[in-house]
Amino acid sequence: MTPAIRVRTRSELRTSRRPRRHRCWGHLIAAPLWPMHGANLGTLLRTCDAVGACLAAPPFPWVDEALARGNTLWQPTCVHRVSDPARWLGAERAGGARIVGVELADEAVRLADLPAARGRTVIVLGHERTGIPPEALDLLDGAVEIPMVGTGMSLNVAVAGSLVLYKLAGLL
Repeated sequence: MTPAIRVRTRSELRTSRRPRRHRCWGHLIAAPLWPMHGANLGTLLRTCDAVGACLAAPPFPWVDEALARGNTLWQPTCVHRVSDPARWLGAERAGGARIVGVELADEAVRLADLPAARGRTVIVLGHERTGIPPEALDLLDGAVEIPMVGTGMSLNVAVAGSLVLYKLAGLL
């Protein structure tokens, strides 16, 4: 009896994916610029690789260790260092990038209704407790909300960022 589902081999997976090492495509950038936990950055870095996105990371002393621990692929990944989040977001916006915040806002689009990104898009992820700071909210072109039916107010940065990255990459 033949199994109903055939699992692809590692070799088949490797040949069906991108043929060369990751370089900055510049299409999608996840920007968790006010993180609380290093584990979230490592997990989000892995998702960035999966969808062909880059990660914008703040210059906190513990970030390098968190990213190294999270990069289980042992290959170079695309990480942009951001020392001044508001200035960097303003420069990205001035350069033509669409800046989308993951935030509970009246104007937010539900995740299910979010279209795939057509051009350079920065996904801004706020602090787990306080969200996106006011000076960064003013730089957003739009917001996306992840609907929840439970008692929590939000998901952690890695989960929220991963969901939005997959949707914007057109993979959901």
